[in-house]
Amino acid sequence: MSCPIDLSGLSDSIILAALVYLFSLKIRRDVAIRLFAVMGVLVLFSLVARLLGFAPLIRVVDTITLSMPIVLAVIFQNDLRRALLMLGKPRQQHATPVDDGTVVEVLRALADLASRQIGALIVVVRHQPIEHLIQVGTDIDAIVTSELLNSIFLPYSPIHDGAVILHKNKITKAGCLLPLSHNPDIAKSFGTRHRAALGLSELSDALVLVVSEETGKISAVHDSKITYDIDTADLKRLLKKSLE
Repeated sequence: MSCPIDLSGLSDSIILAALVYLFSLKIRRDVAIRLFAVMGVLVLFSLVARLLGFAPLIRVVDTITLSMPIVLAVIFQNDLRRALLMLGKPRQQHATPVDDGTVVEVLRALADLASRQIGALIVVVRHQPIEHLIQVGTDIDAIVTSELLNSIFLPYSPIHDGAVILHKNKITKAGCLLPLSHNPDIAKSFGTRHRAALGLSELSDALVLVVSEETGKISAVHDSKITYDIDTADLKRLLKKSLE
């Protein structure tokens, strides 16, 4: 005589998995895959436990199910914060048109700085606000020009060590401090600028451009990834996409 299977806990797991799926649509693909893996294992264990009628395992799985939202919130706190910011941001009906001159000026400035091995850190704001993530900073509100960017990062400039913030076609701030990444896998050859760029990209969708004063190489950092010594064509494409 077969015993009935209690599917109440399983249904809770499936509902939680569905909610995780809907939420993962707003976060990066690699994070979504990890979330799916965790939830898949949880649902599988819940199903097997109920098919076997093994009460101790059912209790363990149900306990994990109840605590899973808290566990996920701790593990993926940075990514969930980004997703919440995206959910809370209203869609722009009429975006400010991108000025191709801005892209040209930024590329020219990066090339000049790289050729002279002058360190630089440029943040291109995209959809998510970053005001709560940056510290200090001097308000500028000026049109983007290569001359201005070069002058900001000259070694004798009082704000050369900080980051410049670009939003649309304007330089809005300079001399800003960014949150440093604590990722243990980052190469030891990367200095404070690269760690700051990675730190901001872990908490927002901003594109961060870095010029290394040691090598003169240009790096593009976004979505928690560093592209070192990026090709000019790829850099131009990233810039245009980020300024849209």
